[in-house]
Amino acid sequence: MQAERSPAGPPPDAEDEIPVLIVGGSLVGLSATLFLRWHGIDSLTVERHSGTSIRARAGHFHLRTVEILRSVGLEEVVRRASEAQYHPDGGINNVESLAGREIGNFIPNLNAGVTEFSPTVRLFINQDALEPLIRARAEELGARLRYRTECTSLSQDVDGVTAVLTDLDSGHETAVRARYVIAADGNRSPIRQRLGIGSHGHGLLSNSITIYFRAGADLGPLLAGRNQGVHYVTNPVLRGFFRLDRSGNAGFLSVNLVGDISRPEIVAGYPLAPWANVAEGITEQRAMELLRAAIGVPDMPVDIEDIATWRAVADGADRYQDGRVFLAGDSAHVLPPNGGYGGNAGVQDAHNLAWKLSLVLTGAAGPALLRTYDAERRPVGDLTVEQAYARYVTRVAPYLGLETAQPLVDDFEMEIGYRYSSAAVIPEAGTAPQLHEHPRESHGRPGGRAPHVWLDRGGTRVSTLDLFGRNFVLLAGPRGQAWYAAAQDAARRLPIAPDIYLIGGDELADMEDGFPDGYGISAAGAVVVRPDGFVAWRAVDATDSSAATMERVFSTLLCREIDPGEAAQAAPGTR
Repeated sequence: MQAERSPAGPPPDAEDEIPVLIVGGSLVGLSATLFLRWHGIDSLTVERHSGTSIRARAGHFHLRTVEILRSVGLEEVVRRASEAQYHPDGGINNVESLAGREIGNFIPNLNAGVTEFSPTVRLFINQDALEPLIRARAEELGARLRYRTECTSLSQDVDGVTAVLTDLDSGHETAVRARYVIAADGNRSPIRQRLGIGSHGHGLLSNSITIYFRAGADLGPLLAGRNQGVHYVTNPVLRGFFRLDRSGNAGFLSVNLVGDISRPEIVAGYPLAPWANVAEGITEQRAMELLRAAIGVPDMPVDIEDIATWRAVADGADRYQDGRVFLAGDSAHVLPPNGGYGGNAGVQDAHNLAWKLSLVLTGAAGPALLRTYDAERRPVGDLTVEQAYARYVTRVAPYLGLETAQPLVDDFEMEIGYRYSSAAVIPEAGTAPQLHEHPRESHGRPGGRAPHVWLDRGGTRVSTLDLFGRNFVLLAGPRGQAWYAAAQDAARRLPIAPDIYLIGGDELADMEDGFPDGYGISAAGAVVVRPDGFVAWRAVDATDSSAATMERVFSTLLCREIDPGEAAQAAPGTR
């Protein structure tokens, strides 16, 4: 792939080779930077803006994302910032207006039932508050970030990628040589376009607006008795949603549709119904009319601080990889905000990719491991596009028709129940690939996120999830000494150093004897969990517990070349 560059001017200055170039320094790019540094991989992140986000934007963070933040030491600081902005367990409802009646309640309490499945909680936090926290943690680990810098050219060859970086203030160009590139450059991704990667989905749904405001009078009485989180608004003037801060007197209103949406006509030659084209010609006066109609108090004094226009789109990229370039975040999937999937999916893209890049770059894994990024994340991305679209239809735009949307998938299944099928997972015999399942039903089946079970480590309560994050991990049951010893023996000959634990032993006590059942094994069984916290292999008992079996398992998971006959035997011990 070669971007267009002007032939005029001197050639760019050369710079040393870097392992990974990340194009885009917003939420997803910063997350990729952090996760790579967490694994000890150097990278350079370039961002065309002058700093982190200045607008609220993504704000509903799911269990899996908070678990990931926990794994890199960020959960506590993020939770404190969240609680300073929002009530910790706010719900999501639908009202005629803030002053009007409640029409429905989508989620009465954001964290109802979460303690069964996770040591974390769901959070509301504005993107402009979260990004600096991720940036600070990444820089603490040695990340390199360059703002007001744009990637203006990319060209690949068999050994790497050459990029031209342009300083937007001086116009100075620098050539950078990278082994791999992560394109986290947004929903209109220039890199995706230059690579010629198409997209599929539902396309443009609305030209929407977000009105950032501060009320001149107390909105508290209008919110009395309502669990404050997200308030969808449905009335004859508009359809959209509020997110108000903890005070209840400031925040933003996103407007997707205006006027009567019951009419079937479409404007000739224009892809949108007239009520879905909110942004065109928007003025502060019109924004004020919409804001007051959503509040439900015609003379409410309000200061509008900003009006942002944006496109509600539900599309996924046709592929997430082109040679040495990987798409992540909005460059890979563009989602309407309903359900809060966009930022979460992007962080999880980066998390899936970072550990794979680290193992390939250090030579521990074969290059084929990187192909599992597309194999794992694209099906989940397509599911997420459809579920965000389904929530857009049911909550905002019923005129599109329920028949155009997939049935709604349970939130727990979407957040911590999605599953991977790839060469980096060893499936159990007789099991069919499955894209999602409820975490109550998974029981540690390979391909799913490892279940949460409370353990005791030296008098401190820890989750099984706290054991994952940097390395492969083998967890053996309380009578799984054979697997424990086999893994220790195999580790002497592996290109990686897995962490090896006997659950129920002296180091990690099983507080409620929940580990074997939680992971679907007998007391003599074992599981291997990947650095991203997904179960990669499972043995329900001690059958075939040998160092040779462990070597074959890890070689398979690392996509290292082994004898085909041995590869076929990599799953002995699984049931």
